[in-house]
Amino acid sequence: MVHDPVTLTDARVVTPDGVHRGRIRIENGRIAALEPDSSPATGEVRDLGGAWVVPGLVDVHVHGGAGHAFPDADPEGALATIRFNRARGVTAMVGGLVAATPEDTVRQVSALAELCDTGELAGIYLEGPFIARSRCGAHDPDLLRDPDTSEFDAWLKAGRGHVRMITVAPELPGALDLIRAAASSGVVAAVGHTDASYETTLAAVDAGATVATHLYNAMRPLGHRDPGPIAALLGDERVTVELIMDNVHVHPGAARLVFAAVGAGRVSLVTDAMSATGLGDGEYTLGDLRVRVSSGEARLVETGAIASSTIVLPQAVRNAVEGLGVDVPAAVRSASSVPAASLGLTDAGRIEVGGTADLVVLSDDLTVADVMYQGSWVT
Repeated sequence: MVHDPVTLTDARVVTPDGVHRGRIRIENGRIAALEPDSSPATGEVRDLGGAWVVPGLVDVHVHGGAGHAFPDADPEGALATIRFNRARGVTAMVGGLVAATPEDTVRQVSALAELCDTGELAGIYLEGPFIARSRCGAHDPDLLRDPDTSEFDAWLKAGRGHVRMITVAPELPGALDLIRAAASSGVVAAVGHTDASYETTLAAVDAGATVATHLYNAMRPLGHRDPGPIAALLGDERVTVELIMDNVHVHPGAARLVFAAVGAGRVSLVTDAMSATGLGDGEYTLGDLRVRVSSGEARLVETGAIASSTIVLPQAVRNAVEGLGVDVPAAVRSASSVPAASLGLTDAGRIEVGGTADLVVLSDDLTVADVMYQGSWVT
């Protein structure tokens, strides 16, 4: 597809290395140049008046939105979720699954792989079933099981190279072997939904785990004599730490500690969003479990446990800036280049010459004003 050239002038452009003040030129769907405002403009010219231009955001932990859920294995519904997010500034997503039967999991992975083949999804993420019953959160405990490399191999076959990440509780029998198998297969292993000790968590990182699944949530809490997984994951520079920044899952004070401990370069802002995102309060399902959303807060009907969020990723960026005092470029990178790098998504989450023109223009209050996807305006 041939795109008309576009030049955005007087922009504050967040790049992986800093902030470029000037103009950004887009040609044929890619970033052609980052230039001073004195350079000649070509094609459509839009003066942004100093507005932020940031990379299209990257949500690597999201289960649904706009009334649809990735575990439904419904391609049209998944596309609706993707397009809902894209119009709101999330231009790359990894489709998240929850614990299901072995047969259903393979069916779900296979359905999402088709969307990965067409480039609509950036990959597939399996949050269950190899997680701890004691920290199952909003996963059905009856569907949890011990890590099994033969089942993992079935996922890889169904996913045709698109399985990007799995979550494993490292204290389970066979967990370290599974983490090693994932790492050797090019799949990111994440530690989460776990009661693991500090030492067992470090063993998981040594085996190849490189991500912390939504730190704090569904995880053995931090203790000064029993530090558990939180201290181990924060303290190891090999680990990228997910944080659900909806001000429900994690208190701003606890979130501020994470940024202070590891820096924005190791924080991956995620939503963990469910199908209710964008629809308002009511009753919904997550997998086979009933969820009630009240004032935007999602909880399981049966147990009252927090069940996913109902935000879109730009809200997490605003919460980090306004609530924690994280500067705008750092918060943006935590929602774009950091999560992209954590999963090896090389052509997402970055504004650089030669890269795909996935861009978001932010208003003064950091709300999304315009979105460009592969060189074309979405909104």
